[in-house]
Amino acid sequence: MLVSLAVGCTAPRSVINSGKVTAPGQFKAGINFGGNIATEPISQLKDITEAAVDAIRSRDSVFYDNQLDVATKATMAYALDPVGPTFDFYLRYGVVERVDVGYKYASGVHVFDAMYQFMGSTGTIDNPGRGSENRWYGSFGLQYAGQSAGLLDAIFLDKLQPLLQFTAKRRDLTIPLIFSKSFGPEEEKGNVSFGVVYNHTFIQYGFDPSGVYRKVGSNAVEVPAFSGKNSFPSFGMFLNAKLGFKYVYVLPALTIYYQNYGTYQMLEGKQHSYSGLTLIPSLGVQASFGKGRQ
Repeated sequence: MLVSLAVGCTAPRSVINSGKVTAPGQFKAGINFGGNIATEPISQLKDITEAAVDAIRSRDSVFYDNQLDVATKATMAYALDPVGPTFDFYLRYGVVERVDVGYKYASGVHVFDAMYQFMGSTGTIDNPGRGSENRWYGSFGLQYAGQSAGLLDAIFLDKLQPLLQFTAKRRDLTIPLIFSKSFGPEEEKGNVSFGVVYNHTFIQYGFDPSGVYRKVGSNAVEVPAFSGKNSFPSFGMFLNAKLGFKYVYVLPALTIYYQNYGTYQMLEGKQHSYSGLTLIPSLGVQASFGKGRQ
């Protein structure tokens, strides 16, 4: 199971930025490697084995029973918070003083965000701003991420896709509040950052079973399709650092969320509730370039 999870895809919620935004006219570019470790889907996946999935698929007639209900429950849990490694690359640009914008591509997920710096100097390494000797910075931002296809491609539950015909689309809004302490003027040698983060996820999902039946008296009736939608908040905290000199840095980070995913209607009138912790460690490399402008 761990090997099959190794190519998982998830909405990027790791916080790697510092309290200082990109200076006007400058760029930052980087890549990150990490993982999404969510306790709830891992707990649900342990209740269904690949052998059980193969046994369900091999039946001449598939009836909706407890074993198939466990599989659909695990399917929903994984869609809510896919487990697996993460990889992304990004580009940030300083638009005006105290405001920058960014784009990130993460395993098929497109991410857009903007940050506003409310505390600290706004100069550059080559041209430090007034107050840079204080070396404390603060900012907050808004990030949007959208994801649809491929939520189950990584795990053995995708073998049930011809039967369950599961689909899911999710959208994530993330709002981080970041404080950082600079190492050297204007983060010349990097920084250490910490703060809190709020995330809200909107999810639409559905099952359109093909060849799955229930017994009605002495007859076999195909299980009808079902679709639903829900949303849930996540509350987190993070710690990250930027270590290097002037224009090239290494970025270790850890973000932790707690979320009550809520209750979800499933096939045959079933309901399942989910909640748990998510740990998102990451390690990246970042480069800064561009002369900037006054």
